[in-house]
Amino acid sequence: MGRTTFILRQRAYLKLYMLQKAEHGNLYGLQILGDLIDYFDDLGYKPTKSEVYKSLHELLKEGLIKRKWIDKEGTEMQEVAVYQISDMEKVKAYKALVKNDLDRSVALLNRALKDNF
Repeated sequence: MGRTTFILRQRAYLKLYMLQKAEHGNLYGLQILGDLIDYFDDLGYKPTKSEVYKSLHELLKEGLIKRKWIDKEGTEMQEVAVYQISDMEKVKAYKALVKNDLDRSVALLNRALKDNF
């Protein structure tokens, strides 16, 4: 992140919400996709499955979350991946960076609204 982008990138935005969900319990890939689609429906934003999974993989690679395999309810010999916070200090630092970018993005958008409308 940083000042090289115009506004906050989509993936950083998704990762912020994924971390929030993971802080409150296990995170499932398809579950988070459905939750995000429902949550942002009124704003016309529909994250794609590929963006959600790319975001999950980035969070794993960055060491913010860990993947755990658990038995899928109601099935035999089938497992599902759940994601959990692995390093709360890293999560706090990441969220602080995103907060700075969000504040900057809001200021840019507010300036455009003020100057043009």
